[in-house]
Amino acid sequence: VQLVESGGGLVQAGESLRLSCAASERTFSNYRMGWFRQAPGKEREFVGAISSSGKTTYYLDSVKGRFTISRDNAKNTVYLQMNSLKPEDTAVYYCAASNRYYHTRDPTYYDYWGQGTQVTVSS
Repeated sequence: VQLVESGGGLVQAGESLRLSCAASERTFSNYRMGWFRQAPGKEREFVGAISSSGKTTYYLDSVKGRFTISRDNAKNTVYLQMNSLKPEDTAVYYCAASNRYYHTRDPTYYDYWGQGTQVTVSS
């Protein structure tokens, strides 16, 4: 599965961005999808995930109420809508696909990764 993220950029605090992740795989709907981020000098961090059907989502506590994950299985695409962005949200954001049947926040259980897209939030 090839994953390609887009939508990153430089914004001011309080603004919004929507990241997209397009998958090459026609069986995209079989995969749980996750979003992770990595800031300089820090470990990769779970941001959120969505079940294969899109009915269930999970979020890092610090982004709950600000970030929303959704997916369009007809378009093989998953989205991360980020509102009320803060400088501490600055990182490279990655989407990832997991073929596990259970939810996990552990990046080692995700099988495929995109190349990442930079999000920078200025204060």
